[in-house]
Amino acid sequence: MIHVAVSGAAGRMGRTLIRLIAEADDLELTAALEAPGHPCLGASAGDLSGAPGMNVKVTEALSAAADVLVDFSLPDGSVGRIEACAAAGMPCVVGTTGFSPEQRKRIEAAATKTAVVLCPNMSVGVNVLFHAAVELARALGDEYDIEIVEAHHRYKKDAPSGTAIKIAEEIAAATGRDLDQASVHGRGPGQHPRRPGEIGFHAIRGGDIVGEHIVYYTGLGERIELKHVAHSRETFGRGALRALRWVADRGPGLYSMADVLGL
Repeated sequence: MIHVAVSGAAGRMGRTLIRLIAEADDLELTAALEAPGHPCLGASAGDLSGAPGMNVKVTEALSAAADVLVDFSLPDGSVGRIEACAAAGMPCVVGTTGFSPEQRKRIEAAATKTAVVLCPNMSVGVNVLFHAAVELARALGDEYDIEIVEAHHRYKKDAPSGTAIKIAEEIAAATGRDLDQASVHGRGPGQHPRRPGEIGFHAIRGGDIVGEHIVYYTGLGERIELKHVAHSRETFGRGALRALRWVADRGPGLYSMADVLGL
């Protein structure tokens, strides 16, 4: 039995994870965590997630024993949780997005003390897409222009999505681009002729869209579209549970879902 702590327990992904953990025979929720002052502190994690009978209260501090922490929260709180895990030698799975370069350095330092699976999208399909996006970019070469379009629900705070950034990072690393120089975020009014090697980002926010990503590879006379659509947050939840089972007995290091999936 793997004992699990969920950070960001009252959020959309946190509630999904708690429900999936309740359904799993090999997992047990021992802690449900939220930020200081959160209105759900003290509430039943089971009631919040639609898993009645789960007698775990939402707390600010990790007071119960856990083997792995899964974090889907906000960057500032997430980094603090990861550093606490490192101090305790507890592996963690992190799906939070929007980290600054400085926060990323702190996570890398924490990963020298414990195992950290860090990925902006835990979907198995999306992580296969990361791999496919690189292979297409390599095969098509510089004659094909790359644009990434992502769509999410109206409440998503960061743009572009962590998944879109990850796609671009993987392509840039594989094709020798400097992503800071290559990135173009939207194209507003005016004249914006395309520069060679650009990677364009476009973000859509509306309704209850769970998550969609399309990578366009456009050449002269043809276009390839690589697309992933998430129909339910359970897609990400199942991937996160796969990652926590994998990381539970790993040594220190910063891992990705590619490591989990053996890609």
